[in-house]
Amino acid sequence: MADDKNKSTSFLPNFDVQKLFGDLKLPAAPDLDAVLAAHKRNLEALTEANRVALEGAQAVARRHMEILQSTMSGLTGTLKELSGTDTPAGRAAKQAELLKQAYENAVANTKELGDLIQKSNAEAMNKLNARVSEAMTEVKALFDKK
Repeated sequence: MADDKNKSTSFLPNFDVQKLFGDLKLPAAPDLDAVLAAHKRNLEALTEANRVALEGAQAVARRHMEILQSTMSGLTGTLKELSGTDTPAGRAAKQAELLKQAYENAVANTKELGDLIQKSNAEAMNKLNARVSEAMTEVKALFDKK
């Protein structure tokens, strides 16, 4: 048994664990308060971007509802106009004009809604991009301190 004890301790006779860990150059732990403050700013930026996106979605929904209401009231007027035309040729001409107008309105409304969505998305992304840029500057500053 005594030989077994000597064998297990003589496996690496010159190995010093303290020296091994002492020679390692480990980075210093980051400032916990700075990390928590950065996370708080990240959450605030995300919350702000979500608020902007939600407001944009609400604006699109409101405008879409206005367009639907306008279309419905325009449809009533269109039906009255069509019923007031007596000749078949007059009706056909009026229908063609109304169809052209309806198409132009649909294209304009679709473009308007698309622009609203794009503006809202761009504003939300700008908020997030600004925070990411700030975060990268903060990380660089943390490493420059060391």
